[in-house]
Amino acid sequence: MIFRQLFDSTSGTYTYLLASRRGGEALIIDPVLERVERYLQLVRELDLRLVKAVDTHLHADHVTGLGALRDRTHCITVMGEQTHADVVSMRVAEGDRVEIEGVRLDVLYTPGHTDDSYSFLLADRVFTGDTLLIRGTGRTDFQNGSPRAQYDSIFNKLMKLPDETLVYPAHDYKGDTVSTIGEEKHFNPRLSVKSVDEYVDLMNNLKLPNPKMMDVAVPANMQVGLRQEEIARKGWAVSAAAAMALRGRTDVAIVDLREKSEREKHGVIPGSLHAPYPALSEHIAAGGMLHELAAATGKRIIFYCAFGERSAMAVEAAQNAGLASACHIEGGVDAWKKAGGPLAR
Repeated sequence: MIFRQLFDSTSGTYTYLLASRRGGEALIIDPVLERVERYLQLVRELDLRLVKAVDTHLHADHVTGLGALRDRTHCITVMGEQTHADVVSMRVAEGDRVEIEGVRLDVLYTPGHTDDSYSFLLADRVFTGDTLLIRGTGRTDFQNGSPRAQYDSIFNKLMKLPDETLVYPAHDYKGDTVSTIGEEKHFNPRLSVKSVDEYVDLMNNLKLPNPKMMDVAVPANMQVGLRQEEIARKGWAVSAAAAMALRGRTDVAIVDLREKSEREKHGVIPGSLHAPYPALSEHIAAGGMLHELAAATGKRIIFYCAFGERSAMAVEAAQNAGLASACHIEGGVDAWKKAGGPLAR
């Protein structure tokens, strides 16, 4: 496996790049905007294809690189379903998995630092965001933080992992790079408390100053979504209500870009085809399924995904590939549900 731990000294942020092999798919966790060029350089050097960019939570101490990486690589952006960010491609919840070729991360909901904090578990290591730090824990005094929730996340989830599990946090300010669950059990001073009430009292009396970037980072990180309005202005979008009226027509093919796990969990638009977003380039190229469907039968391709992010990128790629009638459902399945559209499971 390819594993790189990258550091932004200004914010003390660790970013992680994972892939199963050179030449394969890659995933990045907690990217920093100012370091995006370095990440892309490393991706090129290792001959990787970045397909997913994940934030463990909505950060207050740096501006995320999620949007910039999406714009540069057309990767899928991923956050927890409680996120206050306007739009991300995929929202995950406890028990879900974030997968790329050869790598699977199990999703753990670990609120407390913020109400949208998640950890991601690989076989031998866990990426804890700001929930559990090396010899510390993330502060709980803003962004709907809760020391009681954090206690539960740490003691009833993370501390239940095997002692040898490696701990990779989103930040460190002392120069430490990695720990283990066993080490933190024995040496983390904040975990020496005897009760949840003692932990709450400890966290409520830290009296820390706000992060220097907080007033800039939080608003910026809440506005990371792809501007779907630009796709609409080009005439490449339909509303959920309009798509409902088109469903079932013989000259229309509705295409679901989501992953199998999303389709099983949230349902599908009845009668839609499945062409997962990571394989889109094959499908819209000459000879590909969608290209031939449009060229041979004259069908209008209507893409959809979870929130319209992947489908907006897909319709732009399809237009560039010559599928001039391609469009997408603005707002995705989320908008479809709100408009009362039917879903099948």
